[in-house]
Amino acid sequence: MRKLVYYIGTSLDGRIAGPAGEFDFFPQGDDQQAAAYATWMNALYPETVPTAFRAAAGVAHAPNRRFDTVLMGHATYRLTLGNGITSPYAHLRQYVVSRTLAPDTDPAVTVVPGDPLALVRELKNETGAGPDIWLCGGGRLAGALLPEIDELLIKTYPVIAGSGIAVFDGSFDPTVFDVAERTAFPNGVTFTRLTRRASDL
Repeated sequence: MRKLVYYIGTSLDGRIAGPAGEFDFFPQGDDQQAAAYATWMNALYPETVPTAFRAAAGVAHAPNRRFDTVLMGHATYRLTLGNGITSPYAHLRQYVVSRTLAPDTDPAVTVVPGDPLALVRELKNETGAGPDIWLCGGGRLAGALLPEIDELLIKTYPVIAGSGIAVFDGSFDPTVFDVAERTAFPNGVTFTRLTRRASDL
């Protein structure tokens, strides 16, 4: 069965964006450090680079390595809409969970107004299912989907936000994940892959 994987960047105090959706405060290091970090991450997960930036990132023709489907909440999708982009990940199947977004916003994007848990369970159980499902935000959606999240890919940046959108915004539900691997970069970012503990499956 395919997995639901939450791949996200966060501050030290667990914020994936500022109160107004800001994400430009995450430190990248100097030019050399930023380039090395981006090259490493993009080589590992090239499909997580938005379509509009794939050529500049050097992954325009890179095959999808881990995911063939992306799932996001309305607030995350709205960030791309603000830049006039209605299909941010044209190289993936795209689902947006929203009760207010028009279903015909873009023919390449499926708007899901209902239960996100039901959607994820359906996607996981597709016949002949391929690669995994990428949950790319936001915090409320991640909180709602916690029972179905199998793996976490967390980029932790060396900054305190103080306020903003939480990595998970849901009910109190302690769920244990085990660290599978961890990589530290010279720019201060730590990348951690965690898998859901078997007792919580």
